[in-house]
Amino acid sequence: MSHAPHPHPPRPAEDQQRFEQMMREVFEQLIAFNKVIGFTIESFDPAEPRVRFDMKPELVGHFMYGRLHGGVISAVLDATAGFALMCAIADKHRNEPAEQVVQRFVRIGTIDLRIDFLQQGIGKCFHAAARITRLGGRIGSAQMTLVNDAGALIATGSSAYVIS
Repeated sequence: MSHAPHPHPPRPAEDQQRFEQMMREVFEQLIAFNKVIGFTIESFDPAEPRVRFDMKPELVGHFMYGRLHGGVISAVLDATAGFALMCAIADKHRNEPAEQVVQRFVRIGTIDLRIDFLQQGIGKCFHAAARITRLGGRIGSAQMTLVNDAGALIATGSSAYVIS
């Protein structure tokens, strides 16, 4: 998504800090599944938000090889794209207070998700990123990637969400 100059000044630093604190609490603590996975937000950059998580026994899908479960990969990419939409919406409405922007997220829901598994999910930790390809008034879409700690591309995805 190309970023045209904004008609509004950047979000005030204090408000941006509040937004990031609220998003960390929601994404890392309040969404139970994300907490089980162990998500940590790495970047709030609206051009490519990123999250990471460590491999742990609860995430293993193949007990003999210790590789990441395919359902975990799908859920991680879906959640990362949802997080990217939140960052893009916040950027689009940077003139609104953080509390008001967060209220815009209550209606986000996945309507389409496609995952391409490229290689085994083996690693000590994983990094997921998403790029918004469309942010309309009602529908948003994204492309996602998951890499391991060695930088190997594990999976890619594309998704669409209702946002209003």
